[in-house]
Amino acid sequence: MRLPLVACLAWGILASPLAHAVEPPASSAAKPWMLNLRYRHEHVDDDAFARPAEADTLRVRGSLAHRFSPRWTGFIEAEGVAELNDRFNSTANGQAAYPVVADARALEINQAWLDWAGERAAARVGRQAIILDNARFIGNVAWRQNMQTFDAAQLKLKPTKALELQAIYLDRVHRVNGDEARDPLARERRLRAPLLRVSHAVPGGSLVGYGYWIEDRDVASASTRTLGLRWSASRVLSKDWKGGLVLERAQQAPWADADGGSAAYMLVEPRLERGSLVLKAGWERLGAGRARAFQTPLATLHAFNGWADKFLATPANGLRDTYVSAQGGLEIGSRKGKWEVAFHEFRGARGNLRYGSELDASLGVTLRPGLDVLAKLAHYRSDGFARDTDKLWLQVEWTP
Repeated sequence: MRLPLVACLAWGILASPLAHAVEPPASSAAKPWMLNLRYRHEHVDDDAFARPAEADTLRVRGSLAHRFSPRWTGFIEAEGVAELNDRFNSTANGQAAYPVVADARALEINQAWLDWAGERAAARVGRQAIILDNARFIGNVAWRQNMQTFDAAQLKLKPTKALELQAIYLDRVHRVNGDEARDPLARERRLRAPLLRVSHAVPGGSLVGYGYWIEDRDVASASTRTLGLRWSASRVLSKDWKGGLVLERAQQAPWADADGGSAAYMLVEPRLERGSLVLKAGWERLGAGRARAFQTPLATLHAFNGWADKFLATPANGLRDTYVSAQGGLEIGSRKGKWEVAFHEFRGARGNLRYGSELDASLGVTLRPGLDVLAKLAHYRSDGFARDTDKLWLQVEWTP
């Protein structure tokens, strides 16, 4: 099943009568052009290496949108990443004596898509960033200098006010390592991946059911079928406080030519909110089946299981992440900012193995509209999995 066929199918469905308007797919262009520059220094001290990485990189991203008519919009975005030194392994520069900082040099078309938005449906075809729910399964990895995008077609329908359907076909994923990575499999993967997501509004939140049939045409053993259900809701507890809860359960099995047993995913995440203050506790389990563990390779992985990125691939015995976090707003003079701290304890999902623990913290401040600075750190201590690792990021981002 290729993109032209999906586009024809989408057009046929778009012509059908529906009852309610639907928003276009995420990431629609809000202005005709945009420029963004982001400089970052990343320090990585990993005990598995004799020398720490000191990576200085600069990303330049520019985009242009054009509305052909009230229904049709085109968008193109180019992106360039420069490696300003060679004291890190970018996956493209051959500096294997240093820890990996996956911000390799790049110059490429990041996105190029065509939108159709009607009163009853919306569709997008082309290279695009896609984020589903909290990006645990499908995300754009916006943290890295070269974000993850997909050659894809997607369709959104809204049969009723409370019900939304989203159908997506992924043909190729362009990974964060970019086209210069020395390992071809780290550059991009060819896919046959129909995704289906159905969301229904419930009191105070939403109930989402999803199915992701992902065939990796380059690495057959990585193909999976994932079926899941996600419920999230919040309610007012008092004049000042609001409470919330997320529950999620999914089952993953081999797909296409892959082998192995099935594995389960579970998430329980309660939270309390007071103004900008958000307190969370969570328990996430990625299970282990026969000869394989629950994997989410197309996710925004940096957002999960600690910022040190020690669990980008789930270990063979699975993963249990028990965590607490707090975040909130602050003011420094007339400047506004945001802080966050989190603590994780990692164990195996099978055998109760101890992996390690991690402390994360960040502070971001807006110096003026469009100019933001960020300091962020991760402190991972091994208890048998990988090695002790400390990471520090200093970042300046400017959007004129």
